[in-house]
Amino acid sequence: MGDEGEIWFGEESVEKMVHWACKYVPSASCPWILEVGSGNGTLLLGLLDAEYQPERLCGIDYSEGSVKLARSVSAARGGDNISFHLCDFLKDDPPKLPSMLQEAYADWDLIMDKGTFDAIGLMEKDSNGMTPADGYPLKIGRLLKPGGHFLITSCNFTEEELKAKFANPRTGLMYHSRIQHATYTFGGKSGSICSSVAFRKPL
Repeated sequence: MGDEGEIWFGEESVEKMVHWACKYVPSASCPWILEVGSGNGTLLLGLLDAEYQPERLCGIDYSEGSVKLARSVSAARGGDNISFHLCDFLKDDPPKLPSMLQEAYADWDLIMDKGTFDAIGLMEKDSNGMTPADGYPLKIGRLLKPGGHFLITSCNFTEEELKAKFANPRTGLMYHSRIQHATYTFGGKSGSICSSVAFRKPL
């Protein structure tokens, strides 16, 4: 098979996100999981390896090339039933998986983001001084079902910045937990290479 593409933040960050999911949104609960900006599909394949049901995993990306690559990589690794769709998350809602529509809450139990919010945050402001990133947290809150979780890994935003953007009355989300990453010290100050923070939508 050809090149599977790069893994943003490295394999360790993927493993830590999968480990978090196994602890707080276990496969036994049969969750519906959406990855926003799924790239080559590595994170969802990690969930597949952790025995999450492939029919309940969905990845979306605005790049047609990424969607095609994810489907190819997934098929080669036994993940044919994972759904990958072309979708501009800022403009359109992600497609519902067929059997989701049979449930009372046809929304997601877990939404994951590994670098997508970072990329959106770099977009230019509009004439009102707003960036596309300003509406992103609101959409996450709307798409989660009550009791659902959002897990984000970022290298551009600190943990406190992520809390301020996602845990507030407008989104309806509350801070849940964090993932510990390696730290570094420079100029007498310590920091993490990236930040992983989880939020929960109350019942």
